[in-house]
Formats: sequence, C-alpha cells, structure tokens
Amino acid sequence: MQAKIHLPDPSLIKEELINKYPAKVAKKRSKSIVINDPETIPEVQANVRTVPGIITQRGCSYAGCKGVVLGPTRDIVNITHGPIGCSFYSWLTRRNQTRPESPTDENFIPYCFSTDMQEENVVFGGEKKLKQAIQEAYDLFHPKAIAIFSTCPVGLIGDDVHAAAREMKEKLGDCNVFGFSCEGYRGVSQSAGHHIANNGVFKHMVGNNNAPVEGKFKLNLLGEYNIGGDAFEIERLFEKCGITLVASFSGNSTVGAIENSHMADLNVILCHRSINYMGDMMETKYGIPWMKVNFVGAESSAKSLRKIAEYFGDAGLKARVEEVIAEEMPKVKAIIDEIRPRTEGKTAMLFVGGSRAHHYQDLFTELGMTTVAAGYEFAHRDDYEGREVLPSIKIDADSKNIEELKITADPELYNPRKSEAELEELKAKGLEINGYEGMMKQMVKKSLVVDDVSHYESEKLIELYKPDIFCAGIKEKYVVQKMGVPLKQLHSYDYGGPYTGFEGAVNFYKDIDRMVNNPVWKLIKAPWEKEGAEALEASYVA
Repeated sequence: MQAKIHLPDPSLIKEELINKYPAKVAKKRSKSIVINDPETIPEVQANVRTVPGIITQRGCSYAGCKGVVLGPTRDIVNITHGPIGCSFYSWLTRRNQTRPESPTDENFIPYCFSTDMQEENVVFGGEKKLKQAIQEAYDLFHPKAIAIFSTCPVGLIGDDVHAAAREMKEKLGDCNVFGFSCEGYRGVSQSAGHHIANNGVFKHMVGNNNAPVEGKFKLNLLGEYNIGGDAFEIERLFEKCGITLVASFSGNSTVGAIENSHMADLNVILCHRSINYMGDMMETKYGIPWMKVNFVGAESSAKSLRKIAEYFGDAGLKARVEEVIAEEMPKVKAIIDEIRPRTEGKTAMLFVGGSRAHHYQDLFTELGMTTVAAGYEFAHRDDYEGREVLPSIKIDADSKNIEELKITADPELYNPRKSEAELEELKAKGLEINGYEGMMKQMVKKSLVVDDVSHYESEKLIELYKPDIFCAGIKEKYVVQKMGVPLKQLHSYDYGGPYTGFEGAVNFYKDIDRMVNNPVWKLIKAPWEKEGAEALEASYVA
C-alpha cells in the first residue's frame, strides 16, 4: 500500500535521528529505527534495554503486571508491597471502568492498597507488615482474592511475597492469596510485567471453577482493559449477536469469571503483546484455540465479528452478525461522510504500547489520514513483523529472568474445540488462528517504524514530518502540544472514549476532527519556528 501524500525521504529522517548520538548508541538505535516495506518486512530490534540517559516513554514491570493486567478486575484486592508512590502511580491512571451487576457487588477499583514501606521496613524487612496488610484487607472487605505486587525495594531486600501469600491463604481459608515477583527493574519494560501477570493468573485463578457455562457461542476476550468503557461497547455487540462472553482479561472482569474462563470455546485476542501467553497456555492445557481480532475501527469491528461467526461455523450466527453490521454501519457512514472531507490527507504518528499503535491506524485510515511513523513502547519483534519470526528470536538474559511455565494437557479438562483439519480449513479462509501478522504489513511503504522512541527522537520526528496529530501518553502530552501539535492520549484517552466498536468509531472520528481542525494550534509556534531561535540541539557525552 502506497502513501497518498508526499513523505520526506525516510533514510534522511533516520540519519537525522541518530546522527547526534555517540557512535555506539547510534549503532544500537539504528537497528530499532527501520524504513517500512509491507512486501518485504525488515527486521527491527525490539525488547532490548533502553540506552541509559535516553528519556524513554516506557513503564516498568510492576506497571505492566499490576497496572495493566490485574488492575481492571473489580473484585480482587490488589496490594502493592512497596513505597506509597508505586501504588499511587498505578492507581486509576488508565481510566479502567467497570460495571458491577448490583450496587452491593464488590468493586475495589477505586481503592489504593499499599503496605507503604518506610525506611525501617527496607532495612529490617517488610514481610510482617505485608501479612498485617493482608489481614486488614480481609477483615475489611472479605474479598474472593488478594494479589500482592512486589516493587523494586522488595526485590532488593529479599522479602518473600510468595511465602507470605501461602501462609495467609492457609490462615484465611476462603480467600485466594497469591503474589507476583514483578519488581520494576525485572525485564526491559512493562512487557515483562505482562508475562509475569499472565503466569500468575493462569497458575492461581484460571481453572478454579469447572461449572458449565450456558450459551451456544462461548468465548473469552483477552487483552481488553476497558479504558474509557471500551469493553462495554464490545460486550454490547456480543450480546446483540448472541455471543456469550465468559470472561474478559481483564476489563470489566471478576475473579469468578476468570476462574471459569477455561469453559469457553474460543479466545479472541486484542492486545497481542500483553496477553498472547494466556492464549497459548489455555490452548495447551484446555484445547481452546485463540484468534487475533481488532475492535478498533468500524470496518475492523465488522471483520472481527465475521471472523468469530466463521470460527463457530453456524449459519444462524453468521446471519445475525450481518444483521447487526447492517444496523450499525449507517450511523457510522453518516458521520464519516461528514467528517472525512475535513481530515482527508492529514497525517498521524502513533507511539503507544500494546497493539494500539497498530489498531488505531485503522481508525485513521477510515478518516483518510496516513500514519507516517509509528512504534511501540514495549513490543517484541513479532508484534512488528508477525509471529512467523518467533523461531528466530534469541532468548536473552532478560527474558530468562521471567519464569516460563511448563504447561501440559489437563488429563481431565483437555478438550480440543477444533480438530487440526478444522483449524487448517479456518486458516485457509483467512482466519488468523494462533497467528498475528504484526503491525508493519499494514503500514504504508516508506513510513518509519521506531521502537522505544526517545524524547529527542519524538521532537525531531515532529519537526521533520510536521504531523497533524501525535498519539502517545501523558508523559509526552504537554511537550508535544507546546510544539503546536495536538496530542491524543491512547493509553487513557484523556477524557474520551469508548473508541471500540461502531459507536466507539464515531466517538473517535468526532474527537480527532475536533483536534486536528482546531485553529488554536496555528497560534502556537514550535521552537524551530520562532524568529532568531536556534535549531534544536542536544549534547551528549561521548
């Protein structure tokens, strides 16, 4: 696919980005900045440690474990074992929403639980204080489960959160207590925390409840965290189509649903990076295939619903899905016909985590906008190039630092939902069963792919490309806006959302139209546009 707009020479852009770095740094960064070719996908360096001194957009392992994967589950008490700042950092910053079935149902998301470690605990140990915190949380709330999250000081002093969890679980009796060794420094980014969270949830929660689930078409939604109400819109579509959602990992989710999730017949994955481990493990142990879907964008949502119907192979479901699409699309088309003339030909950049830097390109395409540069904060090569590169990825020391569970088929519960022949037939029809093509095949030729973009690189990209909108997180928001470019947060959506499904697409169209066509940005001059201003320069120690 060729870009419809004139793009600067990407090789010159890349040279400009790295020529300020010392030689060794430039050599390393060069491997993480590649010129895209969707026909011959180039290799990109990813999931490596950030160069010290570079201002990265990444988060830590703790943030990925507690903040991303476990945080959206409403009836689990998540206790941060560490200083209060760590707990506060991961508290409500992602705008996870939930919807309890009744006013009396548990919802602990608004609470911030922490052991509040002080210097005394760092010197003499904090396990005693942790056990007291677990007991206090149990006495106050009587939750079904309590999870403990280790922060950097805990790993440094050697507090054994797993031993404390086992002791308190035995003492309490009716509460599932388990811990995560997700210290912030473990791994190269928050991606390590995702993996650790997947392992812990699979070991301690999935499979705890074997009660049958009613419904003809049963699936789990993996990698949807209900930012701004995204999961609500997907749930609405599933209900409208007659699809039974057993569990969501983990937006608008509950402990009971996750414990019962192995009774589903299909796993659909939205955020590949944060949850693909769960899909693989559930298939190995229980025989549930997984399929990559995308509910960001109207066309993508329609395609995903059709893929789900094709998987189940039921004529009635296929017909109902087409009816739903036919009902939903007219209102989408009406809005896009109004807005697209104002957004056609504009450009975007996306540097966000998970699959968002990929999926949101679909919404920009529907607006007639081109993504000129994109990248992930914490991706691995397969998120860019597709899962076919997995056999060629070498296991490094950081990856070995994360436990790899040895999963085997459950002797009683393993039940292949589809035979090998049926799976191959579905693949032949275009369904990505246990597969993901990655982001780069969808991006235009000669666009730029940058992994773990630095603050300096972000500024240079804006200066050279002059995009109409920049999508990133809160850390970049105000710096980018001072450069005269609107920034849309795609980690927390600012105050917007939902953006999934058909209604979410309409919300996104309106928000982007309002941002890129707002005249206020023409009143702001970037540093390089001011009279007498020197070019942006950065000094580095060689």
